[in-house]
Amino acid sequence: MHLLIRSSLVVAVVTVAAAAVHAHEEHDHDLQMPLDYVKFPYQAVYPGDNEVTADSVFSGIATFAKLPWVQCLGKDKTVPFDIAFLGAPFDTGTSYRPGARFGPAGIRAGSRRLTLYGGYNVPLTVNPFLAGLKLVDCGDIPVTPYDNKVAIKQIEDGHKELLHRPTFSALGNDTTTGKPLVPISADGKHHPRIITLGGDHTIVLPLLRSIYSAYGQISVIHFDSHLDTWKPEVFGGAPSEQAAINHGTYFYWASQEGLIKNGSSIASFISSLSPHPLPIRHSKGLHGAIRTTLSGPADYANDDASGFQRIEAREIDTIGTDGIIKKIRETVGDKPVYLSIDIDSIDPAFAPATGTPETGGWSTRELRTILRGLDGLHIVSADIVEVAPAYDTNAELTTMAAADVLYEVLSVMAKTPLGKAVE
Repeated sequence: MHLLIRSSLVVAVVTVAAAAVHAHEEHDHDLQMPLDYVKFPYQAVYPGDNEVTADSVFSGIATFAKLPWVQCLGKDKTVPFDIAFLGAPFDTGTSYRPGARFGPAGIRAGSRRLTLYGGYNVPLTVNPFLAGLKLVDCGDIPVTPYDNKVAIKQIEDGHKELLHRPTFSALGNDTTTGKPLVPISADGKHHPRIITLGGDHTIVLPLLRSIYSAYGQISVIHFDSHLDTWKPEVFGGAPSEQAAINHGTYFYWASQEGLIKNGSSIASFISSLSPHPLPIRHSKGLHGAIRTTLSGPADYANDDASGFQRIEAREIDTIGTDGIIKKIRETVGDKPVYLSIDIDSIDPAFAPATGTPETGGWSTRELRTILRGLDGLHIVSADIVEVAPAYDTNAELTTMAAADVLYEVLSVMAKTPLGKAVE
């Protein structure tokens, strides 16, 4: 009798196990999601006007601002989107403090409270999370830490694959004339926008190579305390061909490769060296927040030759944020523009966790004000770099600042489609 019962139990267990295996084989394991996870293409739930806020924002997996996680470079290769956040965990091109490979994870953690009270941006009068666009977090590009040449190619290929994906939303019509908008890209296609989480600043060279494939030569707005247009024989001495490409020379190489449109780029440099900042000319690149020391005046001459104009950090004391915004808009105009933000453009009092900190920078509030002043510009894609969480405070000052800066960029993007009215 006991043998019969035991035999029956064994048969039952085997039958159940076989059924479970069969069910598992029919079920795609990759489609399993964490509890309460909202799978794309459905947007994450964000509170609207007068709805419940401040509810468990600390729970769930860490994506940027709790956006849906989409494996854009994996099983979700066919999923369309309008704006994607993409990590580039690379820091083997840095010259001082490493650690920016952990920047993407840190920025995502710092963004958890972005929508604590809802996502409505009061100064820009927009909620970018409820603006009708499909926003996703694509995770990180797989980047090797052992070979910079391979890593740079991985970043270019990963970014390019997403850049050339169809958008989820159509361009629509011009709000003034009612006429259909046409893409502003060089290839005539409507491309999604990528916001890249660095990573050290070397990543911008492969990102601009990717941008070139869709937009051709591009205008650049660059917020940084350093020029990053140094000649390789000056910055680091170029001991090898690969070492010549680093976070202080990538704009030099981008200029040499013809990726930047000469005459319309701005770099906000915060520099305390020259008592007489150079006047703005018709350049295609602009540096903002520059305050670096130099090897000598030849560095500025080389920067001029690379096609950049400069706004020094200390100019904010004389012309204010309004004057800086005016210079940027006059330089870039209505052309397509790429935006690159080094977290060290912010003073280390507000953002200490970075690879090459420089005192005398802008406050987080000042940079956010200037970014809001870019409202209406055609920002095709953007990045924030040099966030190295290991040097941050326990209060996560730097990662929160980085997330808030990207919130302003996202808001500007949400308000301005990448199209122009048909003549």
